[in-house]
Amino acid sequence: MSDGVPDRSSRVRRILRGPRPEAVPVLVARACAVVGLLDIAAGVFPRFRHSRMHALAEVLPGSFGPFAAALSLSVGVLLLLLAHGLKRRKRRAWRAAVVLLPAGAAAEFVYRHSIVGVVISLALLAPLLIHRGQFAALPDPRSRWRALANFVLMSAGSLALGMIIVSVHTHRMVGDPSVADRLTHVVYGLIGFEGPVDYQGNTSWTVAFSLGALGWLTAVTTVYLAFRPEHPAARLTEEDETRLRELLARHGGRDSLGHFALRRDKAVVFSPSGKAAVTYRVVSGVMLASGDPIGDVEAWPGAIERFMDEAKAHSWTPAVMGCSETGGEVWTRETGLDALELGDEAVVDVADFSLAGRAMRNVRQMVKRIERAGYETRVRRIRDLGGTELERVRRAAEDWRGTDTERGFSMALGRIGDPADGECLIATAHKQDEEPGEYGDLKAILHFVPWGGDGVSLDLMRRDRSADPGMNELLIVAALQAAPKFGITRISLNFAMFRSALARGEKIGAGPVLRAWRGLLVFLSRWFQIESLYKFNAKFQPRWEPRFVVYRASSDLPRIGFAAMQAEGFVDLALPLPRFLRRRSAARSACAHSVAEGDVRAA
Repeated sequence: MSDGVPDRSSRVRRILRGPRPEAVPVLVARACAVVGLLDIAAGVFPRFRHSRMHALAEVLPGSFGPFAAALSLSVGVLLLLLAHGLKRRKRRAWRAAVVLLPAGAAAEFVYRHSIVGVVISLALLAPLLIHRGQFAALPDPRSRWRALANFVLMSAGSLALGMIIVSVHTHRMVGDPSVADRLTHVVYGLIGFEGPVDYQGNTSWTVAFSLGALGWLTAVTTVYLAFRPEHPAARLTEEDETRLRELLARHGGRDSLGHFALRRDKAVVFSPSGKAAVTYRVVSGVMLASGDPIGDVEAWPGAIERFMDEAKAHSWTPAVMGCSETGGEVWTRETGLDALELGDEAVVDVADFSLAGRAMRNVRQMVKRIERAGYETRVRRIRDLGGTELERVRRAAEDWRGTDTERGFSMALGRIGDPADGECLIATAHKQDEEPGEYGDLKAILHFVPWGGDGVSLDLMRRDRSADPGMNELLIVAALQAAPKFGITRISLNFAMFRSALARGEKIGAGPVLRAWRGLLVFLSRWFQIESLYKFNAKFQPRWEPRFVVYRASSDLPRIGFAAMQAEGFVDLALPLPRFLRRRSAARSACAHSVAEGDVRAA
């Protein structure tokens, strides 16, 4: 070797050694996916079965016996389902593949006496057995809602695939059945009955067995998911929460997002010394942490190492949303991950805040106008609210949420009025009406969580939709003006995503790329309120603190972004409960409140 370039012999040795061990799961998963697609093609398309490709596909596992088309579909779908689990090194996917491939090889030999089919099955089985240590990932947290999701998705896929199966045999159809007749035939075939479409020759049997196989797969996978042991997502235990509160009491002033680690739908890993912790939630295979680790900075590496070990044990994709610059530096240094600036957090120093001056004219005028309309404000600690008023606040926050799904994860506590959260600050707006509503004179709510001993961080903003515009500005000003009597010197407001791009893109001299990027963000703001949150925060003349996303590879960013949107409540893949059931469940769990539409802390 010279000048850092490997010589020819080293390259040859590397080729002879074969792929790296960590690449084996990916290669095996791709091989299973290819085999699965060929099996499906062999079972669906009659021309494929008479093509040269079918000379190879015919000996693939599952393509044997008198029911070749149906068995090809079954094995193909199963291998496609297993491919994703094998890629993620899941132990159960490995076990299923190890059972399926020998069964296919045995069937090939018994029914077709095909040596080639046996060789292909064993060729896929061999790397699974040789590298079995690579397939050790534990199962993901799950619930029986997965069974319902599987039924919906498999049914939709079976209907689509069934329509293709029914329609590709047009030259053997009797008559010219309509689309409705074909769809009816598919539905009947999936549940094992004969439909209105008829074919010449043995094609009717081929179509019937193929549709029956799809229906059978849908039923079997749904029943399996419904009755397998449930592993719900981890929750904070009382002991975990107590330990986290002790860490926040000593080190909570470092990160404004620290108190949000107490969300009870998060899990936690502690450093070996117990002096630091990382809280997270697993969403769609992404292990999503938020903010900086909790506790002593010197103990952060131990907690981060535990986090990464947990991600590796389950083959989860590690990611961190909204960490500070210091947190990003520690994460990247300790793990080799990369960091990308996500946006800026608006922090207002109470001592520097004033309504005077030209820059604050709009806020000042709005607040004065609302006060003249008869509104008054109250700023108190949660522990100072009476039980009746606190319950009224809870119900109002639920009904004023504005969306069918709860929103918030990284910058939302998810509850109001818990006895353990007595230090939280609440600002409320009131106005006496001639006919008091369900919540009396209550018109708007702002809820803040502690940020160390001298700060608070905005959790949620809710208001009666019939109230005058400007409630949020009124309550933020009220909180800033009342802050000194509570010993509060700093208030963290909303998080402005991609703030720097929005700010620089509208300035004179901005280049075409920056202007185009800003234009895209403005367009996306129609749904995600990126620009509106930035402009709302800027009204209060804050200082901007950058926040980062930490990730493993650029290819993971789309998946991390989708998981973050799920966690924040912008994408909901589960079927929501009716509103009155959600309210009862929320009251029992004391975890019903997050971020309102239009008043989102994390857009």
